[in-house]
Amino acid sequence: MRHGRTSWNAEARFQGHTDVPLDAIGRAQAAALAAALRDEPLDAAVASDLSRARETAEAVLKGRDIPLVLDARWREMAFGAWEGLTWSEIAARFPESAGRPNEGGRFVTPTGGESFEALCRRVRSAVIDLAAHGRPGSRVLVGTHAGPLHALLRVVLGQDEAAALNVRFEPASITRLRLRGAGATILALNERVADEEGTLAGRSASAPPQNGERG
Repeated sequence: MRHGRTSWNAEARFQGHTDVPLDAIGRAQAAALAAALRDEPLDAAVASDLSRARETAEAVLKGRDIPLVLDARWREMAFGAWEGLTWSEIAARFPESAGRPNEGGRFVTPTGGESFEALCRRVRSAVIDLAAHGRPGSRVLVGTHAGPLHALLRVVLGQDEAAALNVRFEPASITRLRLRGAGATILALNERVADEEGTLAGRSASAPPQNGERG
């Protein structure tokens, strides 16, 4: 699942490794996620060590006897000099980025940041560890960010199939995958459980985002 909203999400600013906490709406979205997943069995849980992902996962795990393992491999892509900026500010300060798709660092490596290929390598490592340490059929909650979710799709589906999905991950959205060998089956993609105010809503998939991804 992707973390709930932060103030930088609301302002369409790239977050990356900057540790921006959930805002009030993000905390409400995390509570809505917890309500939506309350009756679903979980065997383990892992999250990015950045507070916005950790807080979201902690909300879902409240009342469950499941420890949360923090793993920096599930952190957002490092956006380097882009962090704290909007896309228009990035294009103005870094002309080499102008004219690129407004999709963050999947198409250009930020100055002082991380390439999408490097992000895919660390996510692949994290997925391999989950598969190696979990028993067959176990259900693992992963609290992470938009970038690692894109990398996860690339890792388990391949570049062409992942690109064809053309998804932009909403804050506090759920994506469900069933791992099978080196690949995966998508059970749900970008499933929203809360509206823009954080109120529990009927579930919908792949709705256009209001404030972009930006970590």
